Amino acid sequence: MEKKWFTISVYSENNVGLLNRISGIFLKRHINIESLNVSKSEIKEVSKFTIVVFTTEDWTRKIVAQIEKQIEVIKAYYHTDEETIYQESALFKIESHLLFDEPQIQNIIAASKSKIVTVNRQFFVLAKTGRRHEIDDMHDKLEPFGILQFVRSGRITVTKAEMPITALLNKMYHD
Repeated sequence: MEKKWFTISVYSENNVGLLNRISGIFLKRHINIESLNVSKSEIKEVSKFTIVVFTTEDWTRKIVAQIEKQIEVIKAYYHTDEETIYQESALFKIESHLLFDEPQIQNIIAASKSKIVTVNRQFFVLAKTGRRHEIDDMHDKLEPFGILQFVRSGRITVTKAEMPITALLNKMYHD
């Protein structure tokens, strides 16, 4: 089976220690978590873990089944990139003089549709939101000028198809 990108969405109660147990499931299988984001979900008092992995569908299916065995987990799903709409965010900290001394920097900012967040005498900070390859491309273009600091968020995603989690919870709590 070929490896590809999968986004795993885990809906759970917000309990201490769950993140550690979920990451242990990946550790046991030697599968690297490429991106991780935890936030509140569209359902009151339910957290959503968004986990990105590069592996086979078979391994992803097994991981999701293992995650669902955790007592606090309500439901877990996995999707391919084609089934989701997703974004990541990144911040780039760069020396301020380059903003004025290197015309190529302004071209990179305009072409990447990034935004200047702050400027002071020592540095300026760019914010870029987009797909992983867009952020990687911008990083590659800025790297020769010197990046003082770089940080990227975990993926945030919504599915193109309707997620049945709300209906599932309504059925669980109102039956």
